[in-house]
Amino acid sequence: MMKIEEAKVKITELSKELHYHNDRYYNQDDPVISDYEYDAMLRELENLEAAFPELIVPDSPTQKVGGSRGEKFSPVTHTVPMESLHDSFSADEIRDFDRRVREVIRQPSYVVEPKIDGLSVSCEYRNGVFTRGSTRGDGTTGEDVTDNLLTIQSLPKRIKNAPSFLEVRGEVYMSVETFERIVAEQENNGEKPFKNPRNAAAGSLRQKDSKITAKRGLDIFVFNVQQVEGMTFTSHTQSLDYLTEAGFPTAGYRSFDNIDEVLEEIQRIDTHRGELPCDIDGAVVKVNHLSDRALLGSTAKFPRWAEAYKYPPEEKETELLDIEINVGRTGAVTPVGIFKPVLLAGTTVSRATLHNEDFIRELGVSIGDTVKIRKAGEIIPEVLSVVSHQPDAPVYTLPSRCPSCGSLLVKEEGEAATRCTNTECPAQLLRHLIHFVSRDAMDIDGLGPSLLEALLHEGLIKTFTDLYKLKARDVSQLERMGEKSADNLIRAIEKSKSAAIYRLVYALGIRHIGEKAAKLLCQHFLSIDRLFEASEEEIAAIEGYGAIMAKSVYDYFRLEGTKHLIEELRALGVEMRPMEKEEKTGSFVGKTFVLTGTLPTMTRKEAAALIEQNGGKTSSSVSKKTDYVLAGEDAGSKLTKAQSLGVTIISEADLMKML
Repeated sequence: MMKIEEAKVKITELSKELHYHNDRYYNQDDPVISDYEYDAMLRELENLEAAFPELIVPDSPTQKVGGSRGEKFSPVTHTVPMESLHDSFSADEIRDFDRRVREVIRQPSYVVEPKIDGLSVSCEYRNGVFTRGSTRGDGTTGEDVTDNLLTIQSLPKRIKNAPSFLEVRGEVYMSVETFERIVAEQENNGEKPFKNPRNAAAGSLRQKDSKITAKRGLDIFVFNVQQVEGMTFTSHTQSLDYLTEAGFPTAGYRSFDNIDEVLEEIQRIDTHRGELPCDIDGAVVKVNHLSDRALLGSTAKFPRWAEAYKYPPEEKETELLDIEINVGRTGAVTPVGIFKPVLLAGTTVSRATLHNEDFIRELGVSIGDTVKIRKAGEIIPEVLSVVSHQPDAPVYTLPSRCPSCGSLLVKEEGEAATRCTNTECPAQLLRHLIHFVSRDAMDIDGLGPSLLEALLHEGLIKTFTDLYKLKARDVSQLERMGEKSADNLIRAIEKSKSAAIYRLVYALGIRHIGEKAAKLLCQHFLSIDRLFEASEEEIAAIEGYGAIMAKSVYDYFRLEGTKHLIEELRALGVEMRPMEKEEKTGSFVGKTFVLTGTLPTMTRKEAAALIEQNGGKTSSSVSKKTDYVLAGEDAGSKLTKAQSLGVTIISEADLMKML
């Protein structure tokens, strides 16, 4: 039996951990553990608090919704709280829910619906016109995301035969098809891909620029009437029938009079979950009659009239038939397992990443093994373990040469990835080109991945330099490209020739060198020619550079291929004008800032630009040389380090006063 002192320590640890994961999931849209792991942790805390109720505190993760209102949008107070749901993980727990309901309601009727894994929102209509939409936030206060919700085509903007006021609750989601398309584009661009559709949807809906949201192809299912004036409903099914007739997309719902039928429906939804366009992580059981709901009421966090059944991550065993090697933009090679096809979470799976050689060695993977796989976030297949090993089969090792160009593959000390060192490797070319033409690099408008792929396929380009040899007449022959589009593209390519040299250096795709590092490099050495002469020590002396970055730049500008590439670009008219030496002036000359957390009225990028315009420098890490840490909401480890070093911490308001 656990003592109260031990329980207090464990409850504190679990609460701290859950608060951290709530912030990652709800506010940063960047979870680091699976829903299943989170649910298990929350259940452990619930059990401890049930055993030691005197240790429950008001801000316990069991007592409140996990999200909070961000600062990017105007606050919206929910007249009807947007409550969370209590989770069950077994048939016995659903029967316990039924037993608790029957203690109050003699003959309850239930509605069972799929539990969509998205971002919960409220949508308000006055006299049939959509007037405001908001996120759930902490359940009491959310964020006004009206403009972004207006971009969702399936959400009605006007409804017929409408009451004077209607507020509905729904779940914004990203379809599996859209998610997979966007992730493929992100990987092609060398960007960090979304982890799962839920986080992709949440991050897309919370964009300050609604044009970005519109491009993400979000969708919505509506599942509840929050409040209504000028119309009366007596049951949940009646309200859902009305919503369906009014043009709202609903996810499907069925009503039952006994708990055995409810459990059968939960299993049926699980069996057919792959038929839905979106990710679901369970089923929701709700008391149907609204008068019964009023009698049951709610706890501080959950309604007593509803229960969520969470499906465990489905795991299957299958045979590893082969391992193929993919080559990315930076030359990193990724081993991909090819499996005997298996049905998993509603779709057929035959491929999954094996990450890198260390991962393969750790699991002891051999071709021919029986392995256990699951879908992380119910979408991306991952290998969990080796179940059985072929007798005498050796653990798989990566080839010594690139499968695309035959160059040697190398693994640098301290890195997990193995890389192809050939900068002209064909497998890297498309991703290099996508990066080269991107907005922060050469900014060639209208030259997206699909057009680049078409140009490569037709043999019109093979390298960066070929872009500057294109003729409008050649481009106009491509599918969906007329003369006007071709002319516009050639003008955009011509315009890019005058790009600042730091954009060109960034466009070259040097490992470890982002846009800011490229700018620092060019501000220090001023010209491309000077970079070919710079020593590794000179590069490392740039503030903000370390040994790894310096070596990467030095090695790149010592390659014969780099010299040839720059000479050819120059011959084709790329200007490469030297940067002018900046004489810094302003309030922040000689001062170094580190930015962390969410600022009230501007993004960190906007704040950094403001600091640099006034002569200051920004850095990504806190050290004794840091003068100020500009901290916003949810500031993390950088704030902690600044406090330990005695660095001055300022707010956005302090920054504006200093200016």
